[in-house]
Amino acid sequence: MAEKARGKGAGAGDFSRWVSRWTDHYFLKTKEAVGRFGDKDVTYAVFMRRPVIFAPRPMVDWLEEVARARGVAFDIDLNFAEGEWVGAGEPLAYITGSFYHLVDLETLYLQKLGAPCVAAYNAFTMCSSLPGVAFLAMDARHCAGTEMAELMAYAAAVGSDAARRKSGAKGFIGNSTGATAHYFGLEDGLGTMPHALIGYAGSTLRAAEMYVETFPGQDLTVLVDYYGREISDSLAVCRRFPEMAAEGRVGLRLDTHGGRFIEGLDPQASYAVLERHVPLAVRRYRSETELRYLTGTGVSAAAIFYLRERLDEAGFGKVKMVASSGFNVQKCKVMADVGAPIDVIGTGSYLPESWPETYATADIIAYGGDPSVKVGREFLLKFLKKKK
Repeated sequence: MAEKARGKGAGAGDFSRWVSRWTDHYFLKTKEAVGRFGDKDVTYAVFMRRPVIFAPRPMVDWLEEVARARGVAFDIDLNFAEGEWVGAGEPLAYITGSFYHLVDLETLYLQKLGAPCVAAYNAFTMCSSLPGVAFLAMDARHCAGTEMAELMAYAAAVGSDAARRKSGAKGFIGNSTGATAHYFGLEDGLGTMPHALIGYAGSTLRAAEMYVETFPGQDLTVLVDYYGREISDSLAVCRRFPEMAAEGRVGLRLDTHGGRFIEGLDPQASYAVLERHVPLAVRRYRSETELRYLTGTGVSAAAIFYLRERLDEAGFGKVKMVASSGFNVQKCKVMADVGAPIDVIGTGSYLPESWPETYATADIIAYGGDPSVKVGREFLLKFLKKKK
């Protein structure tokens, strides 16, 4: 179904009809005019108005597929390598070919470029901020359909690989769905249990027991916020499976929502936790958002330090700390600043928050090999001149 919706697996005629239904109508009118008055080769420059990590593969693959379906060839000249940082306004790629066969594709190939580039930038920034933390992509439920989910998984992998190359970051070790696990070198998605299993089981401990019985030999990661007993239930699980805990095969996932503090904390206690671990953390200037990430409700830095304290005091120093709930670029930077003891972060919040930032633009900069670009966009000729 999804393949057919993208025009894949169809004949050339079906493919062209699919394109014509989804592209901007003025491009179709331009195609008719070019067909009437004569085709010529053109060169498009594709760019974005903000810094990004270059993630071009979905666009390139799709353009090559269209070219095969139409029996033509497009020269796609990438100005940067996949995963490379690109500044605002830098021409990302030049696409050269028949104006007749390219003009109706702009709408669709730009959809496949902008959002992955921004998501890859966010993933890169998060992984670079916390190089010792492993990330798990849990964005699928936040995506507008399966095509976006594929674009975002690809973007996380590209940004993660870039962070590994730059800082040796652990980066994204996988994602939550099997369909896109291959981007992370895996055969299937990762994850253990949702809150629904804990509600079904009737207790956090019983849910953990059910999981171990159903999947013997697998590592165990348990959500501990369902009943609001993050500390009590975490210790109960560790005491029930002491050997697994001692081997580092138990993870406790904090996913407490922003409507309450975790068990044992309130505003005063949260400040006291940070005073014990990072006394300067809240004495510097902090925005309201940063203070919330440090000492507020939900999965704050104080909450993470506090659970780690309780586990260590009980002799469970090898149990892993898994954090989720709103871990975006800014929250990751705050956690990095205070050295919050996190082993794994589950996040879908590398997805672009401001959608207008994802808009990619394409302008024709040459007709029949002769440079010509609209006034104000002469900067798009930058790399073209170097290649001449």
